[in-house]
Amino acid sequence: MNLPLTHAGLQVHGLAKHFGGVHALDGVDFEVKPGECVALIGPNGAGKSTCFACLAGQHTPTTGQVTWRGQTLQGQTPAQRQHLGVARTFQVAQTFEALTALHNIQLVLRDAAPLSWLGRLSQRQPERAMTLLVQAGLSALAHARVTDLPYGAKKRLELAMALAGLPADPTSCLLLLDEPAAGLAVAERAEMMALVRQVAEQGVTVLYTEHNMDAVFGVADRVMVLMQGRLVADGSPERVAQDPQVLKHYLGMDFKTSPGPVSSAEGGHV
Repeated sequence: MNLPLTHAGLQVHGLAKHFGGVHALDGVDFEVKPGECVALIGPNGAGKSTCFACLAGQHTPTTGQVTWRGQTLQGQTPAQRQHLGVARTFQVAQTFEALTALHNIQLVLRDAAPLSWLGRLSQRQPERAMTLLVQAGLSALAHARVTDLPYGAKKRLELAMALAGLPADPTSCLLLLDEPAAGLAVAERAEMMALVRQVAEQGVTVLYTEHNMDAVFGVADRVMVLMQGRLVADGSPERVAQDPQVLKHYLGMDFKTSPGPVSSAEGGHV
């Protein structure tokens, strides 16, 4: 049964993904309310990337249900999910290196006129594309080739590209960010997460994975912890930071959320 579109966010029930005898996800249940900014964290091999791939359509779940705004995502391709307002970014930024930053945005704009052999990419809604670059703090680099950009700028460009393919109404959008701060220096992480927070405050529903704890605590409204394919904690950042199981098996017993040296949890990808 479909839920009222104005009340349903992202709902995940019984999500499981098995690779032979490996249960990367083992019956995961959670909800992300409209407009929430939620971080999904966990140790190496927890299943975070597999979860994202199931939500975004790169993997087909073994079992489980995923709905966004009351509409099932089962059987929907990534392109079809984007049409429904769901987009993702990747751990390694996916951009068109030979194009300029502005052209990257123009290439993926939603509802823009199709490109023809005689058309010019530079004429494809340049004002709208520039607005997205301004939001990402990249206006000064609009005409630079992406291959020449620092990696932090590429990560912010990829986020802007994801937004470019979504509906104009931010409250109808779900953004899945797979380690948005991965590979970034401290200052770049701060810039990236400020952009993530800004996007969420505009009404976009955000779910992201992360290993850098400075990109989680102080940014996310809520934190979920995945271990061995199962959710073991879900609550406010303050509550999760005091969870004995999370401290023992992931964050470390001396973990503190107060300002200090940047904390990072080691991890890999499943």
